[in-house]
Amino acid sequence: MTGDAGRAISQPVDVDGESVALTAVSMGNPHAVYFVPTATEESIDRLGPALEKHPLFPRRTNVHEVEVVSPSEIKVLTFERGAGRTLACGTGACASVVAAHLNGRTGRRVLVHLLGGDLQIDWSDDDHVYMTGPAVEVFSGTISL
Repeated sequence: MTGDAGRAISQPVDVDGESVALTAVSMGNPHAVYFVPTATEESIDRLGPALEKHPLFPRRTNVHEVEVVSPSEIKVLTFERGAGRTLACGTGACASVVAAHLNGRTGRRVLVHLLGGDLQIDWSDDDHVYMTGPAVEVFSGTISL
């Protein structure tokens, strides 16, 4: 991918018979973000695996389908590399907000709706990204050794 000053912002990529405008963001791990009028499970289930393994990403990438609800609110569906569709992804929520702002779709403080719950993401003026949300136990177990 190429872009302005080495950035990949809204770059057209051919995948699954269509062109998708991708924005690539690193949060210490790779993320490919694209925007749709309405985020659907059908769409992320179709495009997620194809984008995760696209030749542009030889080490694969996390994929996020983003629906902009308002300049301060988005809905994100996630397909994580090596795991498939997941209920939430913290770095993905952060990457989605950065991508949304870089594309002029939101501000820098955004409420992110994920299937697993909501997160508040703040991209500060000093380029740090802060995530606020609940910490909830989702599993406990016992293992015999």
